[in-house]
Amino acid sequence: MRRHIATSVLMALFCTHSLHSDPSDQEPTITNCDLLQSRPRCGLELNSMAVRYAKGKLSVLNQQKLPLEEEWLYPETPEDMVEIITSLKVRGAPLIGISAVLSLAQLAEKGEDKETIISAAHLLKNARPTAVNLATCIERVLSSMEQSPNFHEAIFDTVSNIFLEDIDLCQAMGEAGASLIEPGENILTICNTGSLATAGIGTALGVIRVAHEQGKKIHVYACETRPLLQGGRLTAWELEQNGIPYTLICDSMAASLMRSGKIDRVLVGADRIAANGDFANKIGTYSLAALAHYHNVPFHVVAPYTTIDPQCRDGSCIKIEQRKPEEVRGVYGSFGNIRWSPEKAPVYNPAFDVTPSDLVSSYILDVGVVSASDIPSAASKL
Repeated sequence: MRRHIATSVLMALFCTHSLHSDPSDQEPTITNCDLLQSRPRCGLELNSMAVRYAKGKLSVLNQQKLPLEEEWLYPETPEDMVEIITSLKVRGAPLIGISAVLSLAQLAEKGEDKETIISAAHLLKNARPTAVNLATCIERVLSSMEQSPNFHEAIFDTVSNIFLEDIDLCQAMGEAGASLIEPGENILTICNTGSLATAGIGTALGVIRVAHEQGKKIHVYACETRPLLQGGRLTAWELEQNGIPYTLICDSMAASLMRSGKIDRVLVGADRIAANGDFANKIGTYSLAALAHYHNVPFHVVAPYTTIDPQCRDGSCIKIEQRKPEEVRGVYGSFGNIRWSPEKAPVYNPAFDVTPSDLVSSYILDVGVVSASDIPSAASKL
């Protein structure tokens, strides 16, 4: 039985006769996912804060322009979606996977043949190497195509299931993680792990949101997250949207806060969790884990089972994406293009780092709060 998701920014419906021609014409509304169990097979509509799909039209919120501008992009081909993913116009491990398979649903709705869709699936799968959710979602769609005589229908079913499942997973993580939080805690987080990174309320930020809704009077310290400032641009924006008290800090200020006793807990997301519990997340996460360990601050990883890679033995097996040097030499986006270093300054710019499992207090998964030794069994649904 799917849970009722009580949030004003999520909707999942199926039936094209009820859709507007442009999904941006209306605000998403609350829908009881239980009603979708026997949905009519007359089209696909899936809406979240950052992606919308209706009548074969895919809309993606350009996260490079937030928080100063709300711009929606309308990819029409898998190549368009690859560019959106690689340029971080859409981001967050769960949402990257969801966006990629929505692109496949778009091809299916156009009636493309099986070979074309399979070729597109492999193109999308290779768009970003570190976040395992992308590969997992693509493989689920490919597997469903092979198992069904009507591969178009199989794509629609699988994509809708992936989307709705992510909503449920986020809610389950939020409730599990909120049970750990005491009233009045100061919580530190990095990057963006909310509704802009998932189809639901988020991973680490979802926990924070549920704790806030429970009246625990928490306060959040949001690391700005250099070099692309996802914490400053996106997490701060989401916290304001939800009325959650927060303070924005530079990444280098975390140690000072911990030393002064102003951090009670650290919550982070993950892009890939190895079988032994080592995990990759936004660059700077390892630093926070080491600092938290030194200062005896609980450090938690919040992620759905889809982020676990049971085939990955440990963190040394995780491929780390190297990004453009321009991201470090300066800054660009809705605020303009600024360079503050020498034009050809050598740059080291990994998008992620790997944190060893022995620095993790616990993992907040959709199945509950677990230890590193529980990771393989938590991945059993894969």
